[in-house]
Amino acid sequence: MNRSFVTACASALVVSLALSGCATFDGSANVYSASQAQREETVRFGTIESVRPVTIDTSNGQPGFLGALGGGAIGGIAGSAIGGGRGSILTGIIGGIAGAVAGNEVQNHFEKKQGVEITVRLDNGSLRAITQSTDGPMFYAGERVRLLSEGGVTRVTL
Repeated sequence: MNRSFVTACASALVVSLALSGCATFDGSANVYSASQAQREETVRFGTIESVRPVTIDTSNGQPGFLGALGGGAIGGIAGSAIGGGRGSILTGIIGGIAGAVAGNEVQNHFEKKQGVEITVRLDNGSLRAITQSTDGPMFYAGERVRLLSEGGVTRVTL
């Protein structure tokens, strides 16, 4: 079998496995999981005190390995195609290390998304801060909002 065909197939497999490991957390006020649908939520009203941009890390503090694994495999395959004999082994090792570092950085990039921390003064005078993704409506200080809470999860909506 053609060596470049095998390399291309192996690379495609590794990339697809690495991408399948990317986080799917949404953290949005507008997206509900199937288990959240048709569930009663507590509704509170308040006024936004402040909004500040934040970065949401969807890896949940868990180190990712699929990006490094995929990048290392692709880099190793590509590196071993250069040179011959011991040179091929050396370039494969170097390619694998460089690919692992690059793959890890790519995975880290995909595990971060833009969000906002919204501080709301409830009608009873207490303050609440809720962090959620930035899709959907923009929120501004002074705006009246609803806080929807269920099972420890709170969303800010208009």
